[in-house]
Amino acid sequence: MLRRRLFDDILERLGHMPAVVLLGPRQCGKTTLAREIARERRSDYLDLERSEDRELLAQPRLYLDQHADELVILDEVQRVPGLFEELRGVIDRGRWEGHGNGRFLLLGSASGELLRQSESLAGRVAYMDLTPFDALEASAGGIAVNDLWVRGGFPNSVLAANDAASTIWRDDFIRSYLERDIPALGPRIPATTLERLWAMLAHHQGGLLNVSLLARSLGVAGNTVASYVDLLVDLLLVRRLPPWISNAGKKLVRSPKVYVRDSGIVHSLLRLSTYDDVLRHPIAGASWEGFVVENLLNVAGYWVDASFYRSRGGAEADLVLSFRDGRRWLIEVRRTLVPRLRRGFTAAWDDVQPERGFVVYAGTERYRVRSDVEAIGLVELCHELAAVA
Repeated sequence: MLRRRLFDDILERLGHMPAVVLLGPRQCGKTTLAREIARERRSDYLDLERSEDRELLAQPRLYLDQHADELVILDEVQRVPGLFEELRGVIDRGRWEGHGNGRFLLLGSASGELLRQSESLAGRVAYMDLTPFDALEASAGGIAVNDLWVRGGFPNSVLAANDAASTIWRDDFIRSYLERDIPALGPRIPATTLERLWAMLAHHQGGLLNVSLLARSLGVAGNTVASYVDLLVDLLLVRRLPPWISNAGKKLVRSPKVYVRDSGIVHSLLRLSTYDDVLRHPIAGASWEGFVVENLLNVAGYWVDASFYRSRGGAEADLVLSFRDGRRWLIEVRRTLVPRLRRGFTAAWDDVQPERGFVVYAGTERYRVRSDVEAIGLVELCHELAAVA
C-alpha cells in the first residue's frame, strides 16, 4: 500500500472543522484512505451505495446522535441528496453539546453535484481533493515515472501484476462508468455516444476545446456536447485548463484546453497497452504533456491558479502557475531527452514575466537551458512545487 500525501492533512482538517468532504473519481483510493483514517480513532463507516446502509439513515438524526462520539464516514454521499440539511442541524446542535470538530468525513465522486448539495454546510466543512496516485506518491513507493505515465495513477491499474492486467482493469473501469455509474447519476446519455466523445477527447489530448467540431463529428447538437463535457468534468475525469489572460489588448486564445485527466485512461481509450505502444503512437507527446500538467496541478493544490498561454501570433507555454503572493512560474513540457525551448516560449515569457521557468522533460538531470530556465525531471519539480505551494 502506498501512503497518500493527504493522510495527515485530512486528520489536521478534522481537528479544526466539523466535517471534511473528500472529492475524487471512483476507484482513486478514497475508501481505502478513509479506512486508514478510521484506524486512528473510533469510527463508523456507511457505504451509501448499499441500500441497507441508506436505510440506517432513514431517520438520520436518530442514527447520527447514537454515534456522536465517533467519526462518521459516509461514502458516495451524493447518493442521499437531502442528507446535508440534516447534517447541518446535527453539527450545530453538536457544537452546543460539546461534539464540535471531526464529526464527519464525507466521500464523493461527483464534484459539482456534491458541492451544490453541501452549500448548506458553509462554514462547517472543509473540501479536499484526492486524485489517483501522483508522481510523488508513486516515486516514494518505488514506481517508475514511465510506469505511472503508461498505466495512469488509479491504484488497481498502476499496481497491477503486469501491463495486460492493468489494461483489463482500465477497460472495465471505462465500461463501468459508461454502463453503471453515469446512468445512476440521472442523465440519459447513450453509452456509445459518450464513449466516442471520451475517445475523441483522448485523441485531442491537450487541444483547444472546440464544441462545434466535436458536435459535428458525433452528429449531435453543440449544447449536448457541452453538457457531456460538463458531466465528465464533474466526474473528475476530464480537466478544462483555462487560458492565461491579463492584457485585453493582446490577441490571446480564449478557449480552454481539454485533457482526459488520467494518462492510463487516455491510453486505454486509444487501445494502447504498453510503453512501446504509447511511444509509437502520435499521441505520445500530448499524453506526456497531460500527464505532467495533471501531476503538477495535483501537487499544487488549491493555493495555485493554473492556466496556459497561447497567442494568435504563435507565442505559447504549456502551463502558467500563479501563486497567491503574485509569483508566477512558466512551464514547458517536452517528451525528449534533450529539451529545447520553442521560439514561442520566449514571447510568452516576455508577456507573463514569471519569476522562474522550467522545461519538464523525460530525463532526470537538472541543468539550465538558458540563464533563467531550467530543464528538470517531473518528480524533482513536484518536490519543489510541494515545498512552496
